[in-house]
Amino acid sequence: MQFLTGKPRDQLYLIPTTLDQTIGKDNEVRLIDMFVDSLDLRSMGFRFPEGKGAQGGRPTYHPSVLLKLYLYGYLNRIRSSRALERECGRNIELMWLLQGLLPDHNTISNFIRHHPEPIREAFRPTVRAADLFALLGKRLVAGDSTKLRAQNSKKNNFNPAKIARHIAYLDVKVGEYQQTLDGADTSISFQEATLGIRRLKRQRNRYRKLEQNLRRSEQGQVSTYDPNSRQMITRWQHHRGSLQCPDQRGCRV
Repeated sequence: MQFLTGKPRDQLYLIPTTLDQTIGKDNEVRLIDMFVDSLDLRSMGFRFPEGKGAQGGRPTYHPSVLLKLYLYGYLNRIRSSRALERECGRNIELMWLLQGLLPDHNTISNFIRHHPEPIREAFRPTVRAADLFALLGKRLVAGDSTKLRAQNSKKNNFNPAKIARHIAYLDVKVGEYQQTLDGADTSISFQEATLGIRRLKRQRNRYRKLEQNLRRSEQGQVSTYDPNSRQMITRWQHHRGSLQCPDQRGCRV
């Protein structure tokens, strides 16, 4: 029986193949490369360090390189920084996209951890581009007497009592730092106390603004991430793959 045989690994090619020729014209990495290069990363909040190369040290990676790597991992379900590090050395698509750069997992992880908001902002142009090319259906989806899970955590949901608790806690912490400035407490330095007070005051101002918005809206609660969502108490719970009412009194949906 005959089988298909491959080419010898040490065979020399008369016409060498470039890296660009190995990537198809319709490959998604070309779209990622063009999309990221079209963004104004500085205005989105991405960090542009001065670079250690100017001081004789090792140069840093440009934020666009790590953003391209993150988007590739997002589209291909590669979320681990260590997995992305391995793919950079063996995935020909990433070799083309990053032009042979090999960022380590610490660099990738730090980039993702330090840029949560800018990365979220980078995804907004994708929605605008999809709308421009009429890729969004824009159909109305309405729910009637149905609880739908929103994209908002309990930490981003506030009511007057919760805001008051946060403000009271911050006032106590500011008082503790103030004791350090007055010389009554020497457990932390003067500089640490000053920076701590500034940080706590910024947080307190944020809660004050939430409190004002809540009063103007005349609502009982406010959600910062998904403004249309509300925290609701549901009586239903999953039990062995089925839904059961915990009080056993014939709950209705």
